Amino acid sequence: MRFLSVAAACAALLALAGCETMQAVDTSGLMNAGGTAAKALALSDGDILAMSDQSCAAMDQKNKLAPAGSAYAARLAQLVRAMPDSIGGKPANYKVYITQEANAWAMANGCIRVYSGLMDLMNDDELRGVIGHEIGHVALGHSKSQMQAAYGASAVRTAASAAGGVVGMLSQSQAGDLAEKFVNAQFSQAQESAADNYAFDLLTERKLERKGLVTGFQKLAAQSGPQGVSLLSSHPPSAARAAAMQKRLDAAARSR
Repeated sequence: MRFLSVAAACAALLALAGCETMQAVDTSGLMNAGGTAAKALALSDGDILAMSDQSCAAMDQKNKLAPAGSAYAARLAQLVRAMPDSIGGKPANYKVYITQEANAWAMANGCIRVYSGLMDLMNDDELRGVIGHEIGHVALGHSKSQMQAAYGASAVRTAASAAGGVVGMLSQSQAGDLAEKFVNAQFSQAQESAADNYAFDLLTERKLERKGLVTGFQKLAAQSGPQGVSLLSSHPPSAARAAAMQKRLDAAARSR
C-alpha cells in the first residue's frame, strides 16, 4: 500500500474534486484537508460500492423514474439489449429519469441513469454512444475516483470520521448530498477522451453503429441554454470530441 504525504493527499483530492475556493489556509486546515484527502483516496472497492448503492437509491427517490410500461422505459430497454448487462461483474441497472435535462451517468455498482431530455435529443445509435461512454467511466475506474472526490467534498466524511470509518448506512440526506456531488463533478479531459474511445471500441466489438458517437457530440455542440448543460460542461468540447470520433471512423474505414 502506498501512503501519501499531507501535501500530496491535498493535491490529489483537489484534482479529483475540482475547484473548491478556500477563504484562508492555516496549518490546522491543511492537516484536516490532508486527512480528508487520505481517507477519500483510501476508500476500498467495498466502500465505493456501498456508497454507490445508497447514492443511486437517493437519486432514484429524488427524481421521477419512467414507469416500466412507459415509452421511455421501453425504448431504453430495447436499445440496451445489445449493450453490456454487467460492468466489472456488477449487473447493469438501466433506468430513465423524466426530466428536460440532457444528461446520463453511471456509478461503480452498475447503476446507469439516462435522462429523458437526452432521449428526446438523440437517436438510438447516439444514445448507445453516450451509454457506452458512461460504461467506460466505470470500467476505467473513473467513477471510483469521482465517488472518492464526492466523498471528500460532502458531509459524509464528517459522519464517517465520527464513526471511526466509512459509514455503512448513510442517512437519506447524507446519501443525497453524496449523490449530488458525484453527479455534478466533472471528469478530466483525459478521462473524457478515454471514455469516448472505450465507447468506440465497445460498439466495434458488439458490431453496433459507431456514427452516433460523432452525430451525438455534434448535437450537443449545437445546443445552447440550460438543456444539455451537464454533458456540455465536459472536456474537451463536444465539437472536438465529434472530430476525434470521426477520425477513428475514417481510420477504421481505411483499414478494411
